[in-house]
Amino acid sequence: MTEHPIRIAALYHFTRFDDPSALRPALAALCEEHGVKGTLLLAHEGINGTIAGSDAGIQAVLDHIRALPGCGDLEVKESRADTIPFYRSKVRVKAEIVTMGQPDLDPMEGVGTYVAPEDWNALISDPDTIVIDTRNDYEVQIGSFEGAIDPETKSFREFPEWFRARRAEFEAEGKTPKIAMFCTGGIRCEKSTAFVKSEGLDEVYHLKGGILKYLEEVPEEESLWKGECFVFDERVSVKHGLEIGEHTLCRACRMPLSPADLAHETYEEGVACRHCHAERTDEQRARYAERQRQSKLARERGEAHVGKVLDRDGDNG
Repeated sequence: MTEHPIRIAALYHFTRFDDPSALRPALAALCEEHGVKGTLLLAHEGINGTIAGSDAGIQAVLDHIRALPGCGDLEVKESRADTIPFYRSKVRVKAEIVTMGQPDLDPMEGVGTYVAPEDWNALISDPDTIVIDTRNDYEVQIGSFEGAIDPETKSFREFPEWFRARRAEFEAEGKTPKIAMFCTGGIRCEKSTAFVKSEGLDEVYHLKGGILKYLEEVPEEESLWKGECFVFDERVSVKHGLEIGEHTLCRACRMPLSPADLAHETYEEGVACRHCHAERTDEQRARYAERQRQSKLARERGEAHVGKVLDRDGDNG
């Protein structure tokens, strides 16, 4: 992987924080001090987020997080970039570090069996394995594993209802299903596998470190991954070796766009794309056009025009 000056760290850790609000000020101040940008979420169930900055800045923040209660064995997925893929730094306190809407679910009480990236191909190549992509529909559309089921969810909150509706199909002919799930960095699978196990199924597996770790460790010539992996920052997508992908983002609807999408007749930078052109009013398009104009002027002045930032139901963890 080509060396780039910016260090990007995607992380999550489930642990018990009695008062997550009390942890926020010091963590936010440290990010500010070191020029580290990105988003960190704190909740009673732990911490989750993706941050970017200099090597020293990221190391200072990671050292601080690892010193928090129960976070000594924090695992981090790292990659590099030429520029920081975030506009600002946010440290927020939330009800959940990844929102599934199942308040009684506790991944610390039991999750699926972790499968290392080097063992993943064998598991999902088994015809008896039901492979489920737990990500949202706009993520799946730009890349996934061959043969994986796409739940076509708009939000991770929809996953429990989707699974319950499909469970009978998975248990057809009285079989006990063997289920393998994956997501971007692993955190959604902590909850999805915990949920499926709470529903009474035992043979449940998930990809350790998620797609990001798989793309980092598995050689492209051996890979069963097709396409690119959507990420929740200004890189938009990554490919094998965690190199930045070819997708960009529609600033009107936040959908990922391929090079072919950029050539589509409905595409206007910052204003509309094939996904949203028919859904927007003239007034909305005029507003987006003005925002795009302001963004262009800011870039010409060497400033960051934040505008509408990437804030969707998902994460790189």
